[in-house]
Amino acid sequence: MGSQEVSSTVDWQGKHVTVAGLGVSGIPAARALHERGALVTVVNDGDDERARAQAAELEALGITVRLGDGATLPPSTELVVTAPGWQPDKPLFLAAAEAGVPVWGDVELAWRLRGDNGRKPAPWLAVTGTNGKTTTVRMLASILEAAGLRTAAVGNIGVSLLDAVLGETEYDVLAVELSSYQLHWAPSLRAHSAAVLNLAPDHLDWHGSMAAYAADKGRVYEGNTVACVYNAADPATEDLVREADVEEGCRAIGFTLGAPGPSQLGVVDGILVDRAFVANRQKQAQELAEVTDVNPPAPHNIANALAAAALARAFGVEPAAVRDGLRAFRPDVHRIEHVADIDEVRYVDDSKATNTHATEASLAAYDSIVWIAGGLAKGATFDELVTGAAKRLRGVVLIGADRALIREALTRHAPEVPVVDLDRTDTGAMSEAVARAAELARPGDTVLLAPACASMDMFTNYNKRGEAFADAVRARADESA
Repeated sequence: MGSQEVSSTVDWQGKHVTVAGLGVSGIPAARALHERGALVTVVNDGDDERARAQAAELEALGITVRLGDGATLPPSTELVVTAPGWQPDKPLFLAAAEAGVPVWGDVELAWRLRGDNGRKPAPWLAVTGTNGKTTTVRMLASILEAAGLRTAAVGNIGVSLLDAVLGETEYDVLAVELSSYQLHWAPSLRAHSAAVLNLAPDHLDWHGSMAAYAADKGRVYEGNTVACVYNAADPATEDLVREADVEEGCRAIGFTLGAPGPSQLGVVDGILVDRAFVANRQKQAQELAEVTDVNPPAPHNIANALAAAALARAFGVEPAAVRDGLRAFRPDVHRIEHVADIDEVRYVDDSKATNTHATEASLAAYDSIVWIAGGLAKGATFDELVTGAAKRLRGVVLIGADRALIREALTRHAPEVPVVDLDRTDTGAMSEAVARAAELARPGDTVLLAPACASMDMFTNYNKRGEAFADAVRARADESA
């Protein structure tokens, strides 16, 4: 079956479907299935005020909702459609497996329903990886828009894929961010082209092992028709390409921060160049953009830009659109976001760096750093991160519940670096952290919030943590003005 053929022949009328989880994916799934005649039951672990309000809206349509009981498989269930975050070992899924009931994620459902509105389905350009997915997908969408294509950045980025494939807007192509959770539950997904940006230990409590995590990431390459884009600096991503079952003629395309070889995109003398989608890739290279067209031009962000460019070129986008799209792109907040310069010290918010891999990339972007770190470690260890960053550290300010793990790594691998250990986890700690970081900083330094940890010990999410940092920095800027 070609990867862009409509893959759904399901007769939904009267089919008993259980939707696991309310929220961004569950509610659109329940609505879409109900509209197609399915008998839908939504199960949800939570039973709070928000869940009850969502349940009331669905029940008004005739959809059954069971709150506070996400473990039991409803009788007569023929299919389970799950929110991506629900772990595979939940009793609901074990019961489904025992009963021979298939489990799909929201991405699988969207893939099966694309074209269901009678229009030709838009091809998917898919991006996954441990870090950089959202930035790369948004860069890709910007490039596609610059090429005059009707597109949207959808998926794990927070925009429902179901809404995209079933909505009124007719797209030429979709830029799709996919998490390992989503890929786990998407067995029949077949993208036009896809990229795995990098692989580092993450979500191992969910997947059970690094091998299982990598295998789920690698699903994004299955059935690709034009290009499997991999990171030449991360051999594990190339291994996934080798293992993938792709359509005949699909090519492996690498990206590198160095000079590219044939079938690669890379960087030469400050220029992003393409030696993959040119007439004679043995001897020719096509200029795409300048490094200064990438915002910000940190090494890992240039890698993101190359991956986005590779997917766009695989779709036939002209070089000028790559340049124009990268120039037009603006990064999301809390992703290496410059907040202010105070007394010749730069303050940067990378609260989105919630694991060691993301933080490693963030620390590599600056030469002399006062590092604000800490939070919930999620089982991570920090020795390798600290060893790699030690020579760049002017000082460190630690916050959060698991800060001792980072402090111990600093003691082992960077004992000469001054460390301020803030023994508090209230939200006001960020203001003190910024003040203490400012005391350590010297002109030319960067005070960098790159926590390497999750935020929920102190903040609702990484956005709130980043906002607290930015507020504290701006208050300090106002005082020094």
